[in-house]
Amino acid sequence: MNINLEEKNKELANLIFPDITTTVEDLEKKYPKRILKEGAKVTRFAPSPTGFLHTGALYTLLVNKKIAEQSEGEFFLRIEDTDRKREVEGSVSRFTDELKSFGIDLKEGVISATEETGIYGPYTQSKREEIYKICVKYLIEKGLAYPCFCTPEMSAKTREFQENNKIIPGYYGVYAKCRNISIDESIEKVKNGDKYIIRFRSSGSHLRKTSFIDAIRGKIEIAENNQDIVVIKGDGIPTYHLAHVVDDRFMRTNLVIRGEEWISSVPIHLELFAAMDFEVVEYAHVSAVMKQDGISKRKLSKRKDKEAAVSFFIEAGYPKETVIEYLLTIINSDYEPWRMKNPLASNEEFKVRLSKMNVAGALFDLVKLNDVSKELISKMTSEEILKNVLAWSKVYDEKFYELLNRDLVYSKKIFGLERDNVKKIRKDIIKWEDVKEQFFYFFDELYINEIKKNGYEFDYIKTPDETKITKELVKKVLQSYIKNYNFNLDKQEWFEQLKEIADSLEFCTNMKEYKLDS
Repeated sequence: MNINLEEKNKELANLIFPDITTTVEDLEKKYPKRILKEGAKVTRFAPSPTGFLHTGALYTLLVNKKIAEQSEGEFFLRIEDTDRKREVEGSVSRFTDELKSFGIDLKEGVISATEETGIYGPYTQSKREEIYKICVKYLIEKGLAYPCFCTPEMSAKTREFQENNKIIPGYYGVYAKCRNISIDESIEKVKNGDKYIIRFRSSGSHLRKTSFIDAIRGKIEIAENNQDIVVIKGDGIPTYHLAHVVDDRFMRTNLVIRGEEWISSVPIHLELFAAMDFEVVEYAHVSAVMKQDGISKRKLSKRKDKEAAVSFFIEAGYPKETVIEYLLTIINSDYEPWRMKNPLASNEEFKVRLSKMNVAGALFDLVKLNDVSKELISKMTSEEILKNVLAWSKVYDEKFYELLNRDLVYSKKIFGLERDNVKKIRKDIIKWEDVKEQFFYFFDELYINEIKKNGYEFDYIKTPDETKITKELVKKVLQSYIKNYNFNLDKQEWFEQLKEIADSLEFCTNMKEYKLDS
């Protein structure tokens, strides 16, 4: 670059960013490299605040967190709120609350709607405007970014021409109308107050290939970027492409684990890293979480599938360990064999391997999740079950919570299968919202309400062979059973006592005799 052009570029950069005096070198000093052992990974979870936390996002978060922790690295939460149109108020608070519900402790980054912790912040993109401007000013000074004065109408007209003539769409080559405007003309337009956005000046060609090593998929070869992409929008907000490169540089991320939809954007990001003289991060692109739909598979959908939102598991009362345990089974297929060998071990001891992840997409199976939940709950004591049901019902069923609290000793017995210090297995509970419906008959109020609601009042009932049993006889049987039943009997003793009660009421207690008589 000749001296005159270099000076002109600096003049243009200072005109666009007159208040920016901090340099990229200053940022390098302010956000130094993390001091970690060799091979440690710094990963991040970076959701957009668009309303709710998707199960696929929790899946990706878990991968990021596991990889960082098992390598003795760092994991942090960043909020990517550069797309203001899609932002939903209260999303950040909901994200952090839901993560806490799954026992995910955030030690760096955004930890609540109003709190951040860590020396690499701010961790919310809307608070990092100056950092982005510093980097874009640097690109303009190097002649690698420029103001584009094309109006939306002009851009739409170009796209229409490209589509009608079956030309690769985009802002490149002869279609990059502001790319070759002289520096003097650009300066004049900015001085005149013409509206503009900032574009990156690409040196790539779609006829050439670039490649990178994906930690999940191996070597990927892909066409270079040739688009002069937008880096700063008209409202001064950066695009994802710029924000990703800048944020992950100055938060010192070294492994970016994100969705597979970003694979096509890697050439853009590689070019931006090179333009900024930044070391390129390592990439790992996770496939979407899938669901079986008939004979085919599709992405888990927030419109079609209740289990697509993590709030479903919280509100339904799945134990927090259940969801994490199940997600690990679909992250790595060797998790289940590991669990069988280590039934009492914490899942934190399991080492996730990116190379073992399914590139075709993990298949989410709600039935399998329910089985995992039943298995986990079966290992709980009655005290643990009661504690969990109380915690859930306090938030989601206040009346049931009050009912359980009236007599905690009685409530504990309801869920208990312990006797003589022996814990028997119960696999009839999947999630806490099921408990009230399954155990309603232990509570007079619930039982009476159920009788009334379902119209169970009767004068007689019919047996399968159409024999009528009167209401009075039913009462007599129940009264006799209550009077004689002994809680301390084992299964066989209970059955023998039941036969004695039946015999005293003149019921047949021998199946062969019953069949002969009938």
